[in-house]
Amino acid sequence: MATKKQIILPIVVIAAGVTGFIGMSALKKPPEEKEELDTTPLVSVQAVEIKPMSFAVSSYGVVSAKYETELVSQVNGEIVYLSEAFVKGGFVKKGDVLAKIDPSDYEAALIDAKANMASARATLVQEKAFGKVAEEEWKRIENGVPTELSLRKPQLAQEVAKLNSSEAGLKRANRNLERTIIKAPYDALIEARHIGLGSYVSMGTPLGKVLSTDHAEIRLPIADKELQFLDNKGKGAEVMLTGEFAGQSQEWPATIVRSEGVIDNRSRMTYLVAEVIDPYGLNSTANDFSNELRYGTYVTASIDGSHAGQVAEIPRHLVINNQVATLDDEGKLRYKDITIVRQIGSKVIVSAGLDAGVNVITSALDYPIEGMQLALPQDPTLDDESDDPQATQLAMEEKD
Repeated sequence: MATKKQIILPIVVIAAGVTGFIGMSALKKPPEEKEELDTTPLVSVQAVEIKPMSFAVSSYGVVSAKYETELVSQVNGEIVYLSEAFVKGGFVKKGDVLAKIDPSDYEAALIDAKANMASARATLVQEKAFGKVAEEEWKRIENGVPTELSLRKPQLAQEVAKLNSSEAGLKRANRNLERTIIKAPYDALIEARHIGLGSYVSMGTPLGKVLSTDHAEIRLPIADKELQFLDNKGKGAEVMLTGEFAGQSQEWPATIVRSEGVIDNRSRMTYLVAEVIDPYGLNSTANDFSNELRYGTYVTASIDGSHAGQVAEIPRHLVINNQVATLDDEGKLRYKDITIVRQIGSKVIVSAGLDAGVNVITSALDYPIEGMQLALPQDPTLDDESDDPQATQLAMEEKD
């Protein structure tokens, strides 16, 4: 039979265990409540700006002279004079003497031609007198019928032909003498000179090459689809050329003067020709050569185009199937259909579908759904307690 001690001791141990468990449970902190997380996707937006715009078409080209002339000798002889300006890179005016060929033989030929013409003229006068004498003699003969030969008409015609021939010979001699002097055909830049003092040249020998300086031309390739953005297919359009001169970027105004009228077989481009007046600034009263447009310069061109009206400009990557994602006034995702009139690099020009002030979403969305709720970074969220000074102080005290 169990003693009283054996009965009471287990009860005491159990009571002590229960009391300890209750005490330990009282000391344990209650489970912290989990903060409610805001899972609304954050997006960035860009407000649409509607503004007037005029299109511009870009191109490129190399500057060249409007006229290029290869000078050749038209007579034979020795070069007896060369102008100091007749050197590569020299500038000359129209009519300037560049070189002279020995004129001695041609001066002698001119004297011969003058003598031949004087002789032919004298012979013609004499033959006219003979004809008048013959005509008077036939008048005294009754019932006589004179022939043309008896009136010396064939002889007169022959002398007239000889005079005409001598006049042609005189003109030829004068022309050959003039050709011994090589003159600049227009205001020009000397690109090359192929002769030296004392050189012997014959008919057809190249003497040099000159480039006109009054006007420069630039052939600008334009894709066929870009022509729609130019008024009158570009003719008469203003152009701004950009290039490098003396290590610095420079600009030159130009005008489209014509189209070449054909599509290039290799590039499938249409070429417009832009013209620059006085590219070297030679006719400028200021004599400022700091902005001269040298031949051979590579330039980029911006051609003024047609007026686009009131349009918006947005990044091209935001457009998918002619739609853009926007954020409405309630913070929800809405897709808008747009009309694109042109793509320029990384931008597209929108003519319809977007109103001024509409927020276009510029950030990526993982699973976009029409009408889904979105938020902006500046919108208040449920976990903004860190912005509360009191909550921040309490967190620091708990940490300590």
